[in-house]
Amino acid sequence: QVQLVESGGGLVQAGGSLRLSCAASGSIFSINDMGWYRQVPGNQRELVARIGVGGTNYADSVKGRFTISRDNAKKTVSLQMNSLKPEDTAVYYCYADRVFAGTPGQAPRFFDVWGQGTLVTVSS
Repeated sequence: QVQLVESGGGLVQAGGSLRLSCAASGSIFSINDMGWYRQVPGNQRELVARIGVGGTNYADSVKGRFTISRDNAKKTVSLQMNSLKPEDTAVYYCYADRVFAGTPGQAPRFFDVWGQGTLVTVSS
């Protein structure tokens, strides 16, 4: 089974920084885009940043403050978050788009995979 495991969340003061990391595991042959989404109570899950062959994409609210990066060899994606604001407080989810992976007893197929989420809290 393909899994994404996030790490790096925590509590920081406004203006501080955090770095989130996400590692993909499983019998993975390829991954297209990877990204980070976030969700707060009462809101829809929203795109924070995405990275693929075509480049990167950021939510307007984080442009200039967050940077997404990827290590294909390690099958990881990271999100460097600087100048954090209280409104950045959310559960952050790692996402992998069109993961081509094998499962026991079955031919490889495509998966869209979400991590369990990691909580980022920014205090004012």
